[in-house]
Amino acid sequence: MANAPEREALGTLLRHVLDVLDGDVAAVYAERGLADYRPRFSPPLRVLVADGPLPIRDLARRVGVTHSAASQTVAQMVRAGLVDLVPGTDARQRVVHLSDRARELLPVIEAEWAATSTAMRELDAELPVPLADLLHEVLAAVGRRSMRQRIADAGLPPPT
Repeated sequence: MANAPEREALGTLLRHVLDVLDGDVAAVYAERGLADYRPRFSPPLRVLVADGPLPIRDLARRVGVTHSAASQTVAQMVRAGLVDLVPGTDARQRVVHLSDRARELLPVIEAEWAATSTAMRELDAELPVPLADLLHEVLAAVGRRSMRQRIADAGLPPPT
């Protein structure tokens, strides 16, 4: 087993874990002829299936991401032909609708989601604590006291 990474490399380690997990899921889609489908599309797609068309702001809230992140993902989904944007009641509002292509792909996407959920439970069984539980604990801890505050408390002088 390799040496434990240095704590200073934590951000790099987190990004690497996400890249490895997402890369493997993306490979599953590519093997099924969906090379343009990204794992990040599944949460908004599942919300749209469950709730129907939604403004981007509401979709962001339901998925648990920022409006900016949701807008970027939706733009990628539009390019992949998975969603359509329709003007809302407010001229600034755009409502996200599933495309016919997305509806056609739902059986493959739902099967992958179920298999990935099972695989994640198997991975969690190998870990000292389920990964999602740990990540929720991290978010709660930085919600109580931000990383910015922790850095300041560690003795970094304030900017001049």
